[in-house]
Amino acid sequence: MLSFIGRRLLLAIPTLVLVSVFTFSLQKLLPGDPVLTLAGEERSPEVLAMLRHKYHLDDPAPVQYLHWIGGVLHGDLGVSLKTDQPVVQMIGQKLPITIELALLAMAIALLLGIPAGVLAATRKGTAVDLGANVLALSGISVPPFWLGVLMILLFAVKLHWLPASGFAPLLEDPVQNLRTMLMPSLVIGAALSASLMRHTRGAMLAVLRADYIRTARAKGLLAPSVVLKHAFRNALVPIVTLTTLLFGELIGGAVLTEQVFTIPGFGKMIVDAVFTRDYAVVQGVVLCVACAFVLLNLLADVLYVVINPRLRVGA
Repeated sequence: MLSFIGRRLLLAIPTLVLVSVFTFSLQKLLPGDPVLTLAGEERSPEVLAMLRHKYHLDDPAPVQYLHWIGGVLHGDLGVSLKTDQPVVQMIGQKLPITIELALLAMAIALLLGIPAGVLAATRKGTAVDLGANVLALSGISVPPFWLGVLMILLFAVKLHWLPASGFAPLLEDPVQNLRTMLMPSLVIGAALSASLMRHTRGAMLAVLRADYIRTARAKGLLAPSVVLKHAFRNALVPIVTLTTLLFGELIGGAVLTEQVFTIPGFGKMIVDAVFTRDYAVVQGVVLCVACAFVLLNLLADVLYVVINPRLRVGA
């Protein structure tokens, strides 16, 4: 298993190098000059030259890349052009908020989507299957920001059960933190559960048609045992794949939901950095998200081996 993980990590290195090159190159194609924004009203040639030299923007592009990637290898993602804060510190402040939101949303999605998908597959063609598909299609079709506004109007404005927006740190006030994170988690979780339900249903239907399932039923095994022990376990591989991909997307930032509920997470930081041409922040965030996807894919590969013993020989 350790050699399997090691091989996967070695294969991830070229991916991360390519991501860093593409991110750095695409940044240079953005219109505008961040130094002009930084200088403000003091746009004298001396000030502009000093700022360009400070942030190495007067060096050739290859030299700038080597300077940046050298800092990355030492754990230094650079300094924000806008706030003059270390990018590592900014990510350390914003990323835990987005991870908490992603974990809550994914927990809701798994609790709703997977049981609904299994139930719809075992009741194919019935009213239960039809109702689950209608709800899933609605969850996929409804825009998250619109659902967020409706929930704010209902639970915050009319019923006064939850705060309309804002954020409270988990360690400072756990109860208020849960109250502020509940609605955005439900908004994101509703869309994710719809995707998971349809994916689970499709995977379960494919497995339920297999010969070994018919054999298990012919032996007289109880229906719950056939569905949960034999069918569901073999349907888990595509479900794990989708779950890790969806979680990676959430780490990248649920931008619209964070904007609607005024959550100071990763997504808002990315948008602000792009609009202000904050090269160091954008590069650091994209590289961080790429690392998250690599680790999640590695986790999925390990889970494949755990779920399906036949893959252990290849691992």
